[in-house]
Amino acid sequence: MKKWFAVIGDPVAQSLSPFMHEEWFRENGIDAAYIPIAVPRGQIAEGIRSLQFLGCSGWNVTVPHKSSVLPTLGHIDSLAEQMGAVNTVSVGPAGVLTGFNTDGEGFVRALEETFGSDRKTDEILLIGAGGAARGIALALEQNGYGPITVANRTVERAAGVSGLLKQASPVSLEDISGKLGRFGIIIQTTTVGMSFAEEGTPLALEGLQPGTAVIDIIYNPLETEFLAEAAKRGAVTANGIGMFVHQGALAFEKWTGIKPDTAGMIRRLTQLLEEDHVNK
Repeated sequence: MKKWFAVIGDPVAQSLSPFMHEEWFRENGIDAAYIPIAVPRGQIAEGIRSLQFLGCSGWNVTVPHKSSVLPTLGHIDSLAEQMGAVNTVSVGPAGVLTGFNTDGEGFVRALEETFGSDRKTDEILLIGAGGAARGIALALEQNGYGPITVANRTVERAAGVSGLLKQASPVSLEDISGKLGRFGIIIQTTTVGMSFAEEGTPLALEGLQPGTAVIDIIYNPLETEFLAEAAKRGAVTANGIGMFVHQGALAFEKWTGIKPDTAGMIRRLTQLLEEDHVNK
């Protein structure tokens, strides 16, 4: 019987996960499909029951359900539980649902692939305090990075993330704006600049030093206004394609036991997004 997998979120039509996973299924000779399913906010329990009823073999979880999905699961990986967010669900024996979070480890793999692994002592500024920020912060600390400053519109939410870490501090976006000189790595995790979300940048980049590693986890568009401005100031920039592919590869491996081709997928998705931009 043909297996099928899914990504659930709202919105979800823009996701490149179906393209990525179906390519990997094809490359590895797996007879399976991957479907985007819109599950409105507040209806996550109903959505999960539907996936189970229809025999879905596993699914990814994206905005806004990464935290609200937790109560629907039978087991949660310890790291995902600590993060308070799940982005991958596997269906085990007797239909037991297990939640994982591959965002953080996917980010670290992409970071080191792009910038090397010799920047672990750089001070890090993490912008945003959502599920992705929590996952990234914990994975960075577990891999020896830090110290980390967490910046958010509200300090209370920033403190919720920094409180998970041994060496971190919270700050408001207003207070950190224009004071970026001490940071060697700056990571943007909010939806500001995403193709379907808020335009602009989350904070001003005055004081940014040339050579700073600036990463925006958004991948559509490939270059956000935030990255463009950072590049003008001499930063070395990276978009979210690497994180997206590596977190997806970790999910794929949990479902199939196979490590897919990440380098080839990064090239294909970049080309796809470039062509889409040209054709608009």
